[in-house]
Amino acid sequence: MKKYIVVGNPIGHSLSPEIHNYWFKKNNIDANYEKKLLNKTDIPKVISEIRKKELNGVNITVPFKKDFINFVDEITHEAKETNSVNTLYLSNDKVIGHNTDVGGFELAIRHCKYDINKKKVLIIGAGGVVSSIIVALKKMKVEKIFLKNRTMEKAKTLLKGFPGVDLVKWEDIINVDMIINATSVGLKDGESLGIDLKGFGKNKFFYDVIYNPKETKFLNEARSLGNIVENGKMMFIYQAHQAFSVWHKIFPEIDDELIKLVEK
Repeated sequence: MKKYIVVGNPIGHSLSPEIHNYWFKKNNIDANYEKKLLNKTDIPKVISEIRKKELNGVNITVPFKKDFINFVDEITHEAKETNSVNTLYLSNDKVIGHNTDVGGFELAIRHCKYDINKKKVLIIGAGGVVSSIIVALKKMKVEKIFLKNRTMEKAKTLLKGFPGVDLVKWEDIINVDMIINATSVGLKDGESLGIDLKGFGKNKFFYDVIYNPKETKFLNEARSLGNIVENGKMMFIYQAHQAFSVWHKIFPEIDDELIKLVEK
């Protein structure tokens, strides 16, 4: 039996095992997928287990998407472009770091039929998934990308690789069409970013990369103010879909039953 895991810290919220194990069953694949709480010092051990074929594939979530780059043998074009990896596999005895978040985000936005072309977008956060969102937004031809983060230095470091993205102060409210929470704030019930969303106005598109819980305080408040809201459910499903295809050379079906698994 093949073995796959998702690693992160925290990891309890992850529904990756539900998705992949559902697809294993649907496609008659003899494999199992579990989640594992990881500390940074454990990264070399994970890489070693892939090398020894004790693990056949690994997904990476918060906060290790950049850390693993220093331990893999090669990275794909997508991982290089974003300086971020979320999928690992062995190829020709080399551990490869790949990124499926770019495709996951782009497909999710297309799925919800929001026309992002020529729109102005604000990203909140500077964590591992942000570079993937920036790359996806550029591919989708947005007019302008802005970014804010509590720690300005972290944001400045991130944006060295992305000229043309403007850094704004945490307290500033700017006129944009779409606001993305790309932080982990909201994973715990009732957590708040501490940003007054009223200043953005109405009929804006608020997107949260978090999918569990189904509606964070960020989205709940945005909805109550008369805005369109969407959680990270479909991004999560599509990035898993891309990883599954890399590992198994199969594009699994995204059906209603699968979506309901994630919504529970």
